[in-house]
Amino acid sequence: MSSHRPPPVPPRQVFTDPVHFLAFGFGSGLSPKAPGTAGTVAAIPLYLLLSGLPLWGYLLATLVVIVAGIWLCGESSRRLGVHDHPGIVWDEFAGFLVTMIAAPAGWIWVLVGFVLFRIFDVLKPWPIGWVDRRVGGGTGIVVDDLLAGVYALVVLQLLAWWWQVLMATA
Repeated sequence: MSSHRPPPVPPRQVFTDPVHFLAFGFGSGLSPKAPGTAGTVAAIPLYLLLSGLPLWGYLLATLVVIVAGIWLCGESSRRLGVHDHPGIVWDEFAGFLVTMIAAPAGWIWVLVGFVLFRIFDVLKPWPIGWVDRRVGGGTGIVVDDLLAGVYALVVLQLLAWWWQVLMATA
């Protein structure tokens, strides 16, 4: 089994090209260790900015992030000549925003959403791993993270419901 990793992208290339800058999550994807985790951390301020919107506004903004991300991730990947370069983390932004749809307010829920999203994004349970291996281009880069976000969203909402029931009976 090969552990081939693509060469790192020079920071200058990321910070001088708007496509790479966004696809690399404002530079967070340059992290030498766990760029996907760094990208998800970088998505938290965007989530916090959007979390004050009404649900329809949050969903619309999330849709814009997803649609833009399909193009950004695909174009950045094409320019680098590497499908789904580890530094491309805009897909983590999209997946995390999906995770946090209608999340309860509070830092604990941001942390729970973060952990759940990272678990599903890393483990890639079916069909996430299947989609990741079979769908190409920007769509393939983003869709597996969207699915991880949906799994995390469901678990987060179940935990929030359980917590609410627990607090109501306490």
